[in-house]
Amino acid sequence: MAVNRLFIANRGEIALRIVRAAQGLNAETVVGISDADRGSAAAKLADRALVLGPGPAAKSYLDPRLVVHAAKAAGCDALHPGYGFLSERAILPRLCAEHGIAFVGPEPDMIDALGDKLQARAMAKAAGVPLVPGSEEIASAADARREADRIGYPVLLKASAGGGGRGMVIANNAEEVEAGFHKASAEALAAFNDGRLFMERFVPQARHVEVQLMGDGSGKVVHFGERDCSVQRRYQKLVEEAPCTAMPDRVRKQLHKAAVALASSVQYRNAGTAEFLYDVAREEVYFIEVNARIQVEHPVSEMITGFDLVQEQIRIAGGSPLSATQDKVRVTGHAIECRINAEDVGRGFIPVPGRITGWHVPQGDGIRLDSHMSEGAIIPPFYDSMIGKLIVHGSDRADAVAKLTDALDQFRVEGVPTTIGLHRAIVRHPDFIENRIHTRWLEQVLLADGAPQE
Repeated sequence: MAVNRLFIANRGEIALRIVRAAQGLNAETVVGISDADRGSAAAKLADRALVLGPGPAAKSYLDPRLVVHAAKAAGCDALHPGYGFLSERAILPRLCAEHGIAFVGPEPDMIDALGDKLQARAMAKAAGVPLVPGSEEIASAADARREADRIGYPVLLKASAGGGGRGMVIANNAEEVEAGFHKASAEALAAFNDGRLFMERFVPQARHVEVQLMGDGSGKVVHFGERDCSVQRRYQKLVEEAPCTAMPDRVRKQLHKAAVALASSVQYRNAGTAEFLYDVAREEVYFIEVNARIQVEHPVSEMITGFDLVQEQIRIAGGSPLSATQDKVRVTGHAIECRINAEDVGRGFIPVPGRITGWHVPQGDGIRLDSHMSEGAIIPPFYDSMIGKLIVHGSDRADAVAKLTDALDQFRVEGVPTTIGLHRAIVRHPDFIENRIHTRWLEQVLLADGAPQE
């Protein structure tokens, strides 16, 4: 049965994106908003907006019982969590099930299992997916030193429940391992209430690649190609592109096969992303984790395949089979996405809320802007600083880079500082143009002498 009325438990550009996708399927939309988002674009476009609570997310977007109560009160038969907030909290789909609401995402037990990186590694190993050489759970600093000696330096200490770079420490020797163990464990405990750690071999010249997946819950899984997300700062992605042109076709096929095998083996349902580390020197891929939700960077996969992934999510949640078969997924051209944040790059990327007094967006063939902003819009101080995603599609990578350069030059935002200037510097750098980047390139090369000046 199709989804008739969808509750959107999110805000910003992803809420607006979901509203439009649902309307394209003739579903009614109800968006849950905070008091700070009363005038948001999603609230204006949706059929109805319900105020969940005050601006702080803990009292609105992050309260699962409040969210589900609102969805139930509005007569919604499905709920889409977007990304961030409650999207990977198993309590949300469990509450949805209790109230007869279809959850647009994986089963709650799957979210729990994949959210624990140690469990996810075990699942990947059972499916025959290659792992980064590493350890099981590390119980003490002494254990950490022994495992590091076995794996070989440098190593990366990681929180089992972690994400977003929290609870991650690189160690180059035994002394750094011991200090790093205590630091990473304390950080993980504070951030996730779970101090468990494990260890992986650290690959200095690596690329971050990931495969976009969609499953029907019965073992049928289709992939929509891979994305290269190697331009990062403190493990946070800034630029994403598809496909990964630095990867030989032989390795690409191995990557796709591994991602589909993992998702099929656990009968994954709805959208997910299998993330891998690509060791350029060895030409090998290693599994990192699965993100059990739609990703911020899903538009680049849409641009190269022509599929609307959010609509596909909604259809699956409504009980429909996958509309795509693997033979129908064709990759055409190259797409690149830049995350535009309201941040002061020169002051350590500090978020800057405020009012947008000027909003001049790029236009042209192959240019897409996913944003909830406009002239006069207010950026509240309570949430993530992203104000939009600029995506371009070209015939090949060189064409996409050229289009992105022009689009960034056209993009003007007034009233608040943004990262547009940083992105202009990235796309003009010879390393980016010639595709010689890696996960530490931004910090080690572009930002090594301070923030670029426009």
